[in-house]
Amino acid sequence: MPQPAIRACAVIALALAFVGPALAQAPAAGACANRGDLDPIYCDANRDLLADAPADPTKLKNPGTLVFTYTPVEDPAKYENIFKPFTDHLAQCTGKRVVFFQVQNNAAQIEALRSGRLHVGGFSTGPTVFAVNKAGAIPFAVKGDSKGFQGYNLITIVKASSSFRTLADLKGKKVAHTSPSSNSGHLAPLALLPAQGLAPGKDYEVRFSGKHDQSVLGVNSGDYDAAHVASDVFDRMADRGQVKEADFRILYRSQVFPTSSFAYAHDLEPALAQRLVKCFTDYRYPDSMKKEFDGADRFVPISYQRDWAVVREVDKVAAEQPKR
Repeated sequence: MPQPAIRACAVIALALAFVGPALAQAPAAGACANRGDLDPIYCDANRDLLADAPADPTKLKNPGTLVFTYTPVEDPAKYENIFKPFTDHLAQCTGKRVVFFQVQNNAAQIEALRSGRLHVGGFSTGPTVFAVNKAGAIPFAVKGDSKGFQGYNLITIVKASSSFRTLADLKGKKVAHTSPSSNSGHLAPLALLPAQGLAPGKDYEVRFSGKHDQSVLGVNSGDYDAAHVASDVFDRMADRGQVKEADFRILYRSQVFPTSSFAYAHDLEPALAQRLVKCFTDYRYPDSMKKEFDGADRFVPISYQRDWAVVREVDKVAAEQPKR
């Protein structure tokens, strides 16, 4: 599939998922001085690139039960268990019941936030931009430690036993991307790899696997000749024994991107939103979470405007790929 078509599929899929609510909730023309890239149902009067809280106090939410989820990069049930110590803390810290909502893909996660069925959660790097623009997400933290937030690289992996040594060797081969909205799994390859001599959608047909772990396992089983995945997911799979690192060769490694953001819904009551942020930033991971998250021991505050600039640039470059 040509690059523009790939990108168009991502945009159209999300647009179709949200067009009904958008038409129903869109404010009158001229009601907002600035929206930027936000959907018409949101406003960004202070130009911080994020949706403002509703001006009408009756539209602010203070739910009795907080719904939390984590990006579906791997098995959702696994992450429900991993985050159990934290969701227990969050319940005690906020005085509210907290439930973990299992989602199977990024689009479903973003739609749940937009529809009001999700209040706070972790969003993959690329989908964070969609969550902000399409669902009013307010990113506020990333996993990290006392030195700062965690990052990851886009890596291109092949079997170590294969004959592939350079990206150019992948022309005409079966290469896995994860999902249309994924940063490392799709958007970053579109933006960064042409300069390395490999243009997704032109030099090879993109094959969507659905998730990073499925891409890795697909390369391991021979379903794909190569895959573009997030380095942190690959490293965790190797650490858990799901795959052997020695069975793979890395052909390309990008600059560092921030890992998944944690964001809350823009229409939460400000006092609740502030409490949530404090509950996150005051928390220190138990050993079980530190092991799962590569030594991260806390939620580190971030600025979407500053720290997601490189991700937004990748998204912009990918959208501007020339037609072929």
